[in-house]
Amino acid sequence: MKITRIFNDENGDTHFEEVEIALEDQGEIGFLSPMFKASRLQFRKVPATYDYDFHCAPQKQYIVLLDGGVEIETSLGEKRKFQTGEILLVEDVTGKGHKTKNLKKKERTSIFIHI
Repeated sequence: MKITRIFNDENGDTHFEEVEIALEDQGEIGFLSPMFKASRLQFRKVPATYDYDFHCAPQKQYIVLLDGGVEIETSLGEKRKFQTGEILLVEDVTGKGHKTKNLKKKERTSIFIHI
């Protein structure tokens, strides 16, 4: 399965990268990835007007979009849209950061999994 990593380079610029998470056939229960360590989990809801200017992630974390979509813009101006069910690995805890805004004017919920 693929997820998108958001990270910064040595100049502080933010980039996107596709990351493949290997899944192994476990028979009747489906396909599972290896275990990943996590330290905390948070649920978040943002208002319909959510439009957050450049910022760094507060910690390395996975973000799972539970409903609604989001557009993320890197410090270099690249924009990508992400929809319900997509997973982001956000690692740009320093540098120039990224912008985030709702794709539609409606509340959006997500889960943060701190690593």
